[in-house]
Amino acid sequence: MKEKFLRELADIQTGPFGSQLHKEDYVADGTPIVTVEHLGNKMFSEQNLPRVSNTDKNRLKKYVLKQGDIVFSRVGSVDRCSYVDQKHDGWMFSGRCLRVRPTSEIDSEYLYYYFCLEETKQFVRNIAVGATMPSINTKLLGEVVVTFPELEQQKRISGILSAIDSKIEVNQKINDNLYDLVNTLYTKLFKDTDCEMTTVEDYVDCIYSGGTPATSNMAYWNGNLNWLSSGETRNRFVISTEKTITQLGADNSSTKSAQKYDIVIASAGQGFTRGQTSMLLLNTYINQSVIVLHAKKTVLPYLFWNLTNRYDDLRAISDSSSIRGSLTTKMLSKLKIPKVEDSLILKFSEFAWSIIPQIENNLIENKRLTDLRDSLLPKLMSGEIDVS
Repeated sequence: MKEKFLRELADIQTGPFGSQLHKEDYVADGTPIVTVEHLGNKMFSEQNLPRVSNTDKNRLKKYVLKQGDIVFSRVGSVDRCSYVDQKHDGWMFSGRCLRVRPTSEIDSEYLYYYFCLEETKQFVRNIAVGATMPSINTKLLGEVVVTFPELEQQKRISGILSAIDSKIEVNQKINDNLYDLVNTLYTKLFKDTDCEMTTVEDYVDCIYSGGTPATSNMAYWNGNLNWLSSGETRNRFVISTEKTITQLGADNSSTKSAQKYDIVIASAGQGFTRGQTSMLLLNTYINQSVIVLHAKKTVLPYLFWNLTNRYDDLRAISDSSSIRGSLTTKMLSKLKIPKVEDSLILKFSEFAWSIIPQIENNLIENKRLTDLRDSLLPKLMSGEIDVS
């Protein structure tokens, strides 16, 4: 096994500064630009992607991604990264990200999986600077020591792990198609309906937000209760949470519980998080930057597909009504929504509820595959499992 600093194995580049690319430069149809919110496990999330024009893409060509690049979060969750596959070749990355472009000495997928190791993630978290908002830069990331075998061995290891990730990606594409299938019916039934308007509060039983147990008290964390943060609304359907809390943490904080199938909306968050909408496929507690909409099961699909299609509306009302640009429960309660016939809502609901369990089953399988991949990862990297 060899050991080298990352700076010796890859070119590391920070995304464009704010002075180079402004929010008003984004266009409706153009080249996607990924930011922290779009870093998934291996793949990018494609929900609410900002885009730039060809003129800006040419002007900022040093920030265009190539297949084999790895994109890291520069701020916040600094241990998160995604891999640039053939589909995302030619996309761009934002100033809140770092791009790592490996040399020919190391297999790019092997390097990606090396950064998925928990010990590597912990190292990156430890070298981050800033107590309130952790951040890393090209120099700090370049100090990561990478351990790697011969190139052929690297490719065998990454081949096994990427085969699992490929199956996860297939399931995700199926789920995207299933979501679009329901969205097509939503558009057909409700898009051009000429009816009176009402407000969201007329369709829900309750709207509320949560809180966070004291992070300094370890007795409140790593328990058996799910706890959702606003950043996790990047997933349209939530099957698991990144953190858990104890019953003691729930009892001694302002966090509140949400139920399976409730709708959750990010009320605040860095970058593009605010306004993201998800459906819960589990029971969980929530933080203060998540708003829950609880409604009857027959109404939930209509509300969910309406709100997931109104990301820009949600951000606009919060921008115009709050100094900090935060959504509130009152804003959501008063949000206008078409008052359509009960028979149409029921028709849509029946179809949606025939699809949602299929999406859930695929996500459950992906969770099993993810657990399998994560258990194999350190054993393959350490040589405990012989890839031959």
